[in-house]
Amino acid sequence: MQSRLTFDYRNATAQAVGPENGVSKTMLDGVAGKVRAEHARLQREHAAGAQRWMDLPDNTALAGEINDFANANRGSYSDYILIGIGGSSLGAIATVMALGHPYRNLLSAEKRGGPRLFVLDNPDPEKVKATLDVVDLKNTLVNVVTKSGQTAETMANFLVARNALEAAVGEKQAAKQIVATTDPKEGLLRQMADAEGYRTFPVPPGVDGRQTVLSAVGLLPAAFCGVDIDGMLAGAAAMRARCTSDDVFENPAYLLAALAVLADQKLGKKMLVTMPYSDALYGIADWFRQLWAESLGKRLSIDGEEVFAGQTPIKALGAIDQHSQIQLYTEGPNDKLLSLIEVDRYRAEVEVTGVPANIPDLAYLEGAEMGQLIDRECSATAWALTQAKRPNFTITVPEIDAGIVGEFFYLHQLQTVMAGALYGVNPFGQPGVEAGKNATYALMGREGYEGLRKELTAKPADGGEYTLAPN
Repeated sequence: MQSRLTFDYRNATAQAVGPENGVSKTMLDGVAGKVRAEHARLQREHAAGAQRWMDLPDNTALAGEINDFANANRGSYSDYILIGIGGSSLGAIATVMALGHPYRNLLSAEKRGGPRLFVLDNPDPEKVKATLDVVDLKNTLVNVVTKSGQTAETMANFLVARNALEAAVGEKQAAKQIVATTDPKEGLLRQMADAEGYRTFPVPPGVDGRQTVLSAVGLLPAAFCGVDIDGMLAGAAAMRARCTSDDVFENPAYLLAALAVLADQKLGKKMLVTMPYSDALYGIADWFRQLWAESLGKRLSIDGEEVFAGQTPIKALGAIDQHSQIQLYTEGPNDKLLSLIEVDRYRAEVEVTGVPANIPDLAYLEGAEMGQLIDRECSATAWALTQAKRPNFTITVPEIDAGIVGEFFYLHQLQTVMAGALYGVNPFGQPGVEAGKNATYALMGREGYEGLRKELTAKPADGGEYTLAPN
């Protein structure tokens, strides 16, 4: 399989939108040496056993194991509950959204080709209760995803779901209906899985959670929903092969990274908008938002200096957000770089007919095809943004299939890693998230966090009242 994505960045250049808004060739030439050096470093680290996320497209043996398990069990369950948060759920959601029917859960079992998919990510009690009310627990497979088992939201959701499952089918049977995707050797969930006898799949060691979409984390729920996971891996491998060059003008991942970082640091474009013109690809924009924000939003550089790096990612959906956000993007602050994603061939054709003859102003829609309409809206948006001197680039998808989804995943992962190198920050780890996690542990009374809990629950030093409550 060969890479099929097309990249047009002309509208992000100084020639198109002016030197104060667009990236110039001189700017790209200026980072070319840094890109080459960082590419060489990544290759050295990979050869030494680091950067293990790069190897995930090769894990066809795991994909075979997952397919065998899914094929043997897909017909046994009416419902599948995925329990995870952030990188443990967003990739699977994006995959099924891209490659499944938009209303998949409403289809009959025969048309659906697998169990209904429900996701417990947020510990919102209303959603949790509603999910458990809707599913048929006697015919539900629960897949809990957390590498360490330390994630409070995931474990709380899992324990509630497990209790409900045990009440419905008994402890012994419940254990047969639980699959844990977790560290292969250690961690709280690993301890529980080993003790209870859950079927397990590995979260790959040495890979950050937001880089695990091409592992069992993303592949297992996708396979149960009938996705061609082998095609996904092949697409990711094709993008990896395309990204072997150290030339910023030839490697699409490095080019996108350089455009974003230069737009941020040199041109004041502090926000990166990802706007697919396809409902199916909206989940990928959501997945990328977490990847970009959590990887690059860092207070400290790799040298320990305060840099407060990062570019705020925003997701938008064409053409819907032409009627909600584009007004701001074209006439508001010129502080954004926009990535538009267009589709050449949609998987359905819908023709507009029946325009009333007595309303000539609608005659232009007669015989129009909906895919043609949304495609031209994408082109029109790119033109309008460029006219307003707003930098933008377009990624073109020939058609949406498993290979294309795999390409997007690998492209954005490598793009993010190179962006981290250009910012001079470590794109792995999330120290800012850990502070909130620890505070949650303390407020929930977890042992060992007593000192932090005391600090968090202390009254304001001045004894003042800053809360407005109903009378």
